Amino acid sequence: MDTARHWVGTWATAPAPSEAGVGLNNHTVRMHPRVSIGGDTIRIRVSNAYGQGPLAIGAAWVGIRDKGASIVPGSARQLTFGGAEATTMAAGALVLSDAVQLEVPPLADLAVSLYLPGVIPPSFQITGRYARQTNYISPPGDFAATATMPVGKITDEWFFVSGVDVLASAETGGIVALGDSLTDGNISTHDAYCRWPDQLARRLIARQGGRPFGVMNQGLGGNRILHDLRGDSGLRRFDRDVLAQPGVTHVLIMLGTNDLRNRNAKPEEEVTAEQMIAGMQQMAVRGQARGMKVLGATLTPFGNETFLPGAWNPVREEHRAAFNQWVRTGGVLDGVVDFDQALRDPACPTQMLPKYDCGDGLHPSDLGYCHMGDVIDLALLA
Repeated sequence: MDTARHWVGTWATAPAPSEAGVGLNNHTVRMHPRVSIGGDTIRIRVSNAYGQGPLAIGAAWVGIRDKGASIVPGSARQLTFGGAEATTMAAGALVLSDAVQLEVPPLADLAVSLYLPGVIPPSFQITGRYARQTNYISPPGDFAATATMPVGKITDEWFFVSGVDVLASAETGGIVALGDSLTDGNISTHDAYCRWPDQLARRLIARQGGRPFGVMNQGLGGNRILHDLRGDSGLRRFDRDVLAQPGVTHVLIMLGTNDLRNRNAKPEEEVTAEQMIAGMQQMAVRGQARGMKVLGATLTPFGNETFLPGAWNPVREEHRAAFNQWVRTGGVLDGVVDFDQALRDPACPTQMLPKYDCGDGLHPSDLGYCHMGDVIDLALLA
């Protein structure tokens, strides 16, 4: 490998148990990750983190996406795994493809195709979550190398593909966005790329000068700092989704809203600001011990939430305010992004400004998500 360069994640999605209830049998899936930084050498990460058994990959290809399920002519590259065209992943395992030469522009859409020859019943537990964009499942057969893949089904889920890495210059950094549905972009418009990490990536590419950064979105709907929900808690997945990501120099954590909301209404999971702060301190210590800068985001208001009626109450609001005050002034974090100040309604600080609200009082609108990406001080990424 070129010793003057190193691997940096240019795209990621957090492994989690799919809730789609999909089964596959001799199908090809074609996923379309949009990278942040570009390069001439890439590799793909595939996760079977939640699979109940081994996952066979019969063939894998990558190319630059054209339109729909098509690849730009001449861009297709076969992926191998330790030199082999096929591989079998143990339950819970991750596999990295071998490096391939492919000129990938910044902010390009890739087409990553996996041929899955075996029977994957819904009970297998596919690793993947909603994508807020269009991906494809073929009719039965191996279409991984096909320039225009026939479409059997359209899906808005990620299946197994969990990361794209690029061989980047020595000074290139990587930032992981660790969060919940507000980082994953829930309710945002499909195929519009309005998640705040998307906007951050666009700003980093557009700025003149400055250190280049890959952006890895590890947002996971429902995620909490302290307790598992729809996958592992922030504390449990921190090693896998932050520390183990290639080339990470910074992590921006926006977690805690779902701890407060206590979706399952379990008394033992009703949290305090002090408990959430202790969890954030642990993540900060773990990241800083690896030489990373750990940035924290304040939690946005949800006082008029309709997504989960009754999730807000005055006591939880007090804990949100105390947590945000610690993020701003606690002195443990290496930097602060004040999403609360950016989105709240000055006339009613327990609610989002209407133009930044998607309409459910919890998730931002497309404009709100992009505004979150705009208020991040790029000077924090140095």
